[in-house]
Amino acid sequence: MKPLKILTIFGTRPEAIKMAPVIRELRRSAKVISHVCVTAQHREMLDQVLDLFNIIPDYDLDLMHPRQTPTQVAARVLLELDPLLNDLRPDWILVQGDTTTVMAAAMAARYLKIKVGHVEAGLRTGDFLNPFPEEMNRIVTDAISDLHFAPTASARDNLLREGISEESILITGNTIIDVLLEVANQPWAPEPTHPLYPWSHCNGQPGQPKLILVTAHRRESFGRPLQNICYALKEIARQGRNELQIFYPVHRNPNVYQPVHQLLANTPNITLLPPLDYLSLVQLMKRSALILTDSGGIQEEAPSLGVPVLVLRQVTERPEGVEAGAARVIGTNPERVVAETLGLLADPEAYQTMARTINPYGDGHAAKRIVSRLLKDVGCD
Repeated sequence: MKPLKILTIFGTRPEAIKMAPVIRELRRSAKVISHVCVTAQHREMLDQVLDLFNIIPDYDLDLMHPRQTPTQVAARVLLELDPLLNDLRPDWILVQGDTTTVMAAAMAARYLKIKVGHVEAGLRTGDFLNPFPEEMNRIVTDAISDLHFAPTASARDNLLREGISEESILITGNTIIDVLLEVANQPWAPEPTHPLYPWSHCNGQPGQPKLILVTAHRRESFGRPLQNICYALKEIARQGRNELQIFYPVHRNPNVYQPVHQLLANTPNITLLPPLDYLSLVQLMKRSALILTDSGGIQEEAPSLGVPVLVLRQVTERPEGVEAGAARVIGTNPERVVAETLGLLADPEAYQTMARTINPYGDGHAAKRIVSRLLKDVGCD
């Protein structure tokens, strides 16, 4: 039987991180010819991950343009992938998550009757505007995929409710845990010029400030929600001046970068950072007492590191962390963000309850399950 030809397609840093262990497993199989295509929806941050995991794309569409809209991204992905897929004719494409690249790549493949495997299938909030446009992207992708790699039982149940065939669904755990467990144990010795160097030896000992990591960059946070987050951070920093240090790696999107720097630059106890490479981000998470985020991936990673998460959104498609007690959804109202943050840090019992939960998102073997299912589905196992 001829090897299975699989094309993995991704465009952003989170996609690359979560697909890295899958690509590695595909490369290890003699029954697979693995190709990688990047759309480079996020060029600079994507390249950091490619270097970290030694991924050299076979195809680089380099579609990033300043201030591009989701519509423009989708159109470019469809136009650029069509001739590539026609020429390569893979047996499968693999996509991950819920970006515009994911939806458009799945559509391009289906137009050519190429099978689609969706990694991290089945996440839902039930609200098309939260997160936007991710909720729409993943619903469309799941509707046209042939295999659905659901990270949790909850995600599987979402798919079943939408009429997706149970035979096409496999609960795998989330591939981010595969990556996290590996990267968290790597040595980290930042150079003196690294912005985190002064804090690299912090380990939560008495006398050291408690570190708070903040990430907020999603499209639905643009405008007033992000401004409210910044107002809350200023107040948290003011009240915790002698005990807290806030780190905020700021996304380069002007809708994030400009208001954050305008409102928080030169604020005592707040350090605004450029986007961090993934190794540095994981090491900062390990050293943090608390994470405030609107990110999805960090909600999955933090429980494995024993770090409580306050989710700066109205809803989350990752309810497992909330149900397990590792995360709370608190929105972006400044008064509530301040009260929840300072209240949790001042309540040792509540803090330890959140910190000691077992991660519900996986055991570090998701990539092996995904590749095994692909091979089994075509009789190659």
